[in-house]
Amino acid sequence: MSSFPDLAALHAIGAAQQPTYPDAAAVDAAVARLRRMPPLVFAGECDDLTAKMAAVSRGEAFLLQGGDCAETFDGVTAENVRNKLRVLLQMAVVLTYAGSVPVVKLGRLAGQYAKPRSSDLETREIDGEQVTLPAYRGDAVNGFDFTEASRIPDPQRLLDVYNASAATLNLVRAFVTGGYADLRQVHEWNTDFVRTSAAGQRYEQVAAEIDRAMSFMRAIGADPEELRRVDFHSSHEALLLEYEHAMTRIDSRTDQPYNVSGHFVWIGERTRQLDGAHVEYFRHIRNPIGCKLGPTATADDALDLAAKLNPDNTPGRLTFITRFGASKIRDGLPQLVEKVTAEGVKVAWVCDPMHGNTFESSTGYKTRRFDDVVDEVQGFFDVHRSLGTWPGGILVEMTGDDVTECIGGGEEIDEAGLAHRYESVVDPRLNRVQSLEMAFVVAEMLRQA
Repeated sequence: MSSFPDLAALHAIGAAQQPTYPDAAAVDAAVARLRRMPPLVFAGECDDLTAKMAAVSRGEAFLLQGGDCAETFDGVTAENVRNKLRVLLQMAVVLTYAGSVPVVKLGRLAGQYAKPRSSDLETREIDGEQVTLPAYRGDAVNGFDFTEASRIPDPQRLLDVYNASAATLNLVRAFVTGGYADLRQVHEWNTDFVRTSAAGQRYEQVAAEIDRAMSFMRAIGADPEELRRVDFHSSHEALLLEYEHAMTRIDSRTDQPYNVSGHFVWIGERTRQLDGAHVEYFRHIRNPIGCKLGPTATADDALDLAAKLNPDNTPGRLTFITRFGASKIRDGLPQLVEKVTAEGVKVAWVCDPMHGNTFESSTGYKTRRFDDVVDEVQGFFDVHRSLGTWPGGILVEMTGDDVTECIGGGEEIDEAGLAHRYESVVDPRLNRVQSLEMAFVVAEMLRQA
């Protein structure tokens, strides 16, 4: 690991969005313990995903990436994991069948416990007094409750992240290999509240067509393994350097470093500084990786990042995840795609239509309009269609539950309705019906791509 930078070297470079721990010895102890823990994923699995992402970059497959904005420890239950997996499987079925393209399935789970924040501090009025405490940075760092004890960054939580991620991955693996992902379950994934929605009814029509196709295959003696299981990979933003560095291992096959906390990890918009610690860390690991690009990113920024993160121009290694906002994507994205493509850079382009479309409702909730999310995806497809390039996928913040966090969709959630079931601790997510609606809209775009 001689060429791999140690933690001190990374921090000396300058690491953005890191918590300030009050007890350095406790941090060292937590990191040392993590270094001895077994891997959560394997290097060979990461290589398999790199090959799949190479197909995405060539226009031969489409990426569906989804899950919570910020996972919570309390959310690690069989029901929550199953519900998220179920809606992702439903979306993938719609995209595969209606869009006629292989879909790479990537969960935003089993590690998404840390979040960047615009300020280190948060101020609230409590009993007529202004109280300032450290900002909530996700369960990996501190607690959501607005108390001094809860908001102190605690390195023990890094071990809790490992344990919660291990439990989540165990559940996911059991579901996808134990029969739950079998396409013969395609009707069972539709629960009553979805069946009564327009999106649910439309899904049932697709499920019925799949049933007929499978009946035909059985009649001719075909029963491929692909109908009974799916390949499903995990991903998260690799934000906390203590955790990510401690979860890096040297692969015995290749003698190369892999981050074994997740198959796919990405750099956020706030931590993509070319000379920063995150880019320095990411350029050494062999996982397939992503990098967020927002409206301030230039084509030269993208080229510089690609040169540093993927100097060998390996297909499937690098994904650019764009997050411009619906009002900016048609103006901002073309120059990036055009110049990166002209330089021969092999990259998968994926749209994050969530983060550029967030606002505060009149009722005080952080929310997004479903129509804005759809419009950004449409703009993403329009740009790629006009340039003759491939719109490689979408990253959506979603849940398998019937929450009310985003405005609009077929259920016509309005600002007043947000209070009905708003459960996210950071950013608003599409609920299950809205996610399914999104899948049908994107499938139609794929047909035209």
